[in-house]
Amino acid sequence: MNAHAPPHASLWSDLRRLPRCYWILFSGTLINRFGHFVMPFLALYLKRQGHEAWVTGASLAAYGAGALLANITGGYCADRIGRKPTILFSCTSAALSMLALSQAHAPGAIVAISGVVGLASAMYFPASSALLADMVPAALRIRAFGCQRLAVNLGFALGMITAGALAAGSFLWLFVIDAATTALLGLLVLIGLPAGKKPAPSNAGWGVALRSMRGNPPYVRAVFAAFCSAMIFWQLSSTWGLHVTTVGGFSEKTYGWLMAINGLMIVAFELPLTSLTRRFAPPRVMAAGYLLVGLGIGLSAFGGALPLLVAVMVLFTLGEMVALPVSHSFVANLAPDDMRGRFMGVLGVAWSSATMIGPAAGLALFERSPESLWIACFGFGALAAASVAGIRERQPAAAAPVPAAT
Repeated sequence: MNAHAPPHASLWSDLRRLPRCYWILFSGTLINRFGHFVMPFLALYLKRQGHEAWVTGASLAAYGAGALLANITGGYCADRIGRKPTILFSCTSAALSMLALSQAHAPGAIVAISGVVGLASAMYFPASSALLADMVPAALRIRAFGCQRLAVNLGFALGMITAGALAAGSFLWLFVIDAATTALLGLLVLIGLPAGKKPAPSNAGWGVALRSMRGNPPYVRAVFAAFCSAMIFWQLSSTWGLHVTTVGGFSEKTYGWLMAINGLMIVAFELPLTSLTRRFAPPRVMAAGYLLVGLGIGLSAFGGALPLLVAVMVLFTLGEMVALPVSHSFVANLAPDDMRGRFMGVLGVAWSSATMIGPAAGLALFERSPESLWIACFGFGALAAASVAGIRERQPAAAAPVPAAT
């Protein structure tokens, strides 16, 4: 059993205990993710523009490289300058760079601006994750991260349905709405959220944080598992769309509806599911979820029939719902308060590294043998599960004596 979860608290009572400022962040995330159109459709957009497959792979790799750098700098800035200023910079620069990407047509420009988009947008993750943990007590963090994912996926599900219809006409609206919703998120953060923990400049360097991470084996193993699972997740935004449209022979609109299944399932089932998963040791829950993710996407090796594609998405989503709310809360609880931005930043680095490697490698393997790609994805899921299954749970990191900002 997980000793950190109150065993008898109901879902509704926990939601009522979450602070008002948390719900402002929830609302902004919901709006922003509704408009997160471009990256899931980038492969299809570039294909329609007549670009070769290498442009898509290079663009997604550049996006991942930018995001990797952003998680390093964003985690540092969140701990050194503050959570809120880092979030505001991320939202403003991400909106502007997305509009610039809509006007890029040469391969070099597309790749370069994709990197800027990744750099700008990914600075949000470590800062917002640290701010969420600042605002929410440890006992409620699984619920809070679960709610945050509900916002992400409800917005994503509705957005994918909308984006699929828009993409059939003009892709320009995808860029415009993406930028507008990101700017709106920044506005809500500006007027509605606290600053979070006051920065601790004397302890904000990367050297002290890396030493703390190295001395925390559960954290290291959880980050490695996150990288393995991210290698699978990023296939949904690149090769799986091509699998649906080429192997399956379906339209972009069908791909949008299939992706929407993921978000709708999470909206309907993930929060109630946390009432069950938080009763067990987080490492075992994470292992089971990662294995289901790999098994789900691995079913794509059997073809592109619509019932099979639906089954892929359902099983994949079940694994995601089991693993991710627990994994994010687990990592946040392992981080000292004054290093949480950098700890969450390194978790983001794991995902960004997979963005650099996964889509490009997946596209190359897909062109040679789609079946081999999906079998490899199952292998990554099994590796992620094995990495976390043996973790012995430790107590959350002690809170540093840093007063909350007013």
